[in-house]
Amino acid sequence: MEDNKSLHQQLLEAGVHFGHLKKKWNPKMLPYIFAEKNGIHIIDLNKTIDGLDEAAAALKSIAKSGKKIMFVATKKQAKEIVSEAAARVNMPFVTERWLGGMLTNFQTIRKSVKKMQSIQKMLEDGTMDSVTKKERLTLTRSKDKMEKVLGGISQMGRTPAALFMVDISHEHIALAEAKRLGIITLAMVDTNSDPTKVDFAIPSNDDATKSIAIITQYLTAAIIEGLQERATDKETEDENVEEGVERTRGLEVDEEDNKDGGRARRGAGGAGAGRGAGAGAGRGAGGGAGRGGAGGGAGRGGAGGGGNRPGGGGSRPPAKR
Repeated sequence: MEDNKSLHQQLLEAGVHFGHLKKKWNPKMLPYIFAEKNGIHIIDLNKTIDGLDEAAAALKSIAKSGKKIMFVATKKQAKEIVSEAAARVNMPFVTERWLGGMLTNFQTIRKSVKKMQSIQKMLEDGTMDSVTKKERLTLTRSKDKMEKVLGGISQMGRTPAALFMVDISHEHIALAEAKRLGIITLAMVDTNSDPTKVDFAIPSNDDATKSIAIITQYLTAAIIEGLQERATDKETEDENVEEGVERTRGLEVDEEDNKDGGRARRGAGGAGAGRGAGAGAGRGAGGGAGRGGAGGGAGRGGAGGGGNRPGGGGSRPPAKR
């Protein structure tokens, strides 16, 4: 509650509640207008805080998921503020001029960005030293012109997940392209604009520098929180992966130890079995030989004895016919 009060006081001091003249108002802004004073509409700061919190939560979630948020503000009083805020959170931005098709014809824009980067590389590595001074000057001017318009999106490899705008009436082309592609839109909406055109409307004064600064800083802080949570989650995930790898290695070592122990036990058992079998075979062979020898002797003796005895077990005379 104290944070809301302090934020309310900051918004009040920054002049966020000042709207446009009554004759310039958009009737769809009626739910966000608190009163009229001296022909000027006063914005309800409670509605501003609600819209600001919703937009901040959405931007935090998008940043945490690792997606890009594009900042768009080509108004003179918003250029520097928005470009600095976007650079602080490493997000793409457009503050000079919105090129038609910057989102809907993104592949062509990427070709222009690659051309700009190629010229920059040629100027740095000395490739342009062999050309004439006029050609080098022409390429340098072309690069500077493209960098002024495309420098903020040079690192953007694909269309962003969300678009934050200052004054949707002034950035109507960017808004139309974002809606066509289904990109989430967030914007500062003054009393002369239609808040239903954007997904997250922040009713506020979009002309005063202080008002733009406080809203942009609040949203940037939410993005920073989302990026920090993403980094923390990634570190935790990496630690869990390392623990899993170490646990797996420990199990593999245990399995190897168990296998080695099993091999040792099987080897010891085989050796014992071999000794037992050898001893038994030796004993069996010895006993058999002894018994066989004795039997053989007896047999031979019997056979001899029978041969010597007349009419014994020797050959019998043939029978009489």
